[in-house]
Amino acid sequence: MASPAHDPAPVLDRDGVRLTVDDAIATVTLTNPAKRNAQSPALWRALTEAGRLLPGTVRVVVLRAEGKSFSAGLDRQAFTPEGFDGEPSFIDLARGGDAELDATIAEYQEAFTWWRRSDLVSVAAVQGHAIGAGFQLALACDLRVVVDDVQFAMRETSLGLVPDLTGTHPLVSLVGYARALEICATGRFVTAEESVNTGLANLAVPADQLDGAVHDLVSAILSAPRDAVVETKALLQGAQNRDYEAQRTAERAAQARRLRDLAGLGD
Repeated sequence: MASPAHDPAPVLDRDGVRLTVDDAIATVTLTNPAKRNAQSPALWRALTEAGRLLPGTVRVVVLRAEGKSFSAGLDRQAFTPEGFDGEPSFIDLARGGDAELDATIAEYQEAFTWWRRSDLVSVAAVQGHAIGAGFQLALACDLRVVVDDVQFAMRETSLGLVPDLTGTHPLVSLVGYARALEICATGRFVTAEESVNTGLANLAVPADQLDGAVHDLVSAILSAPRDAVVETKALLQGAQNRDYEAQRTAERAAQARRLRDLAGLGD
């Protein structure tokens, strides 16, 4: 996905992550195509920082990646005894205490959590391979537009691991328990066609149409008043944990807030 010529100056540009902000739209780009945007703890910290740096004007965040692949997943250097320069290796982490290990994984997960903030709508533009951590990063977003060559795969089990970067909850929510288990346990590829048919992706397009499709989707989101989108997103997110009557109650409360706000009677 080529970078638009009018991109503003980066707010953040380090460790394989670039953040730019253009009024209501922020773009987070993975910038290491030579390594197929493989992920590392440094990249995760940069993603976390990108979320913290978003100004209040931002309504939509687009996640994209340079090169032919969205992200090949975790950099295998993590599994070597040396690990990454200046970082404890995964082997070192495994030898540490339970509390330390839990805290480290929780820190890594922060890179994947802020995309679902109620005041934002996040859109992942995904091409080529999105493997393991790359799959989970795409799942961290609210919406996914994919190129028709996309291949999702959750390969953690083949490495003797589990998906632990917040991907299991959205995956089950999108495709159901049985299909999610099959995808994770087998590590097979999920194509663009299956992604759309199962609700994993919102739209699949040819590579040369990805920018345009994302632009159209973002423009449609921005055409609605911000507070209405925020309230609607919160309603839909909460629906998974409410029964029918509780959801009815939540709808009434949200609509009352909107009506009062439109009437100039809000707080």
